[in-house]
Amino acid sequence: MLPPRGYIFIGLNIIRAFSIISLLLVFASSIFVLVNDVQAVNRAAANSVDMTDCDYIDGSTVPNQPAGVFWAVVNRLLIIFQVIVLLFSEFGWPASFFRTYFPVLGPDFGLGALGIFQCLIGATILSHHVDDFTLVAAFFLFSVGCLNMLVGLFREQVKRKRSIMSWREEAQGVLPLHKDGRPPFVRPRETFVAGFFQDEKAPTGESGQRGNGFGRQGEKAAGLKGFLISKPLESLPRYAQSPPRSESSRAGTPEPRFKSSAMAI
Repeated sequence: MLPPRGYIFIGLNIIRAFSIISLLLVFASSIFVLVNDVQAVNRAAANSVDMTDCDYIDGSTVPNQPAGVFWAVVNRLLIIFQVIVLLFSEFGWPASFFRTYFPVLGPDFGLGALGIFQCLIGATILSHHVDDFTLVAAFFLFSVGCLNMLVGLFREQVKRKRSIMSWREEAQGVLPLHKDGRPPFVRPRETFVAGFFQDEKAPTGESGQRGNGFGRQGEKAAGLKGFLISKPLESLPRYAQSPPRSESSRAGTPEPRFKSSAMAI
């Protein structure tokens, strides 16, 4: 019997498979509609049919207006380009490209943005009169987009839980993986035990250079790099009395007084 994380992993990857299938169907249907529109425009131009009262060219999704053919072709090309980008995002390649230039589709974000793009593409296709194949593909893509938006409420944890690589890495160890947030000088060294069984070189810093410590060598090395080490100012607590001040002149000192006796001359 699988753990709960196993069922989550399988469910998320099933949704991922549906998303890829719907994108492939829309990609194929967009090419089919593009070819059909071009053929319909060529037939209308060859037959010289009067289409003054027609809103669309017969048998196509091209509007009968100035530059209608151009914008119809650009619309299909943009849909094909968006579908290709979303397919690469679902495959997770290249992750560095999406993380840098398109982070909402990268591995650090959830599925909400992906679902929004899928719904926009599906709504754009469904807003025109298309054939049955294109209609079913667009409706399927819109449904998967709504599901991705619902799953996207869990944000970036979804892509991490459905990733095959992360599943393999966590399955190799018994203890859960965690990131050590302590400073480097506090973390225990991994070669501490190995040092008892083999010769170990002098400890070095993270950059591969020998450390100078906190003595005069360290102070000298810091001075060569432009760092100045200043001594802290001497201070006393508030409840302590200040030491007496030493003055060079005796102008303010009181005169000594001596008691004279009756036998004094």
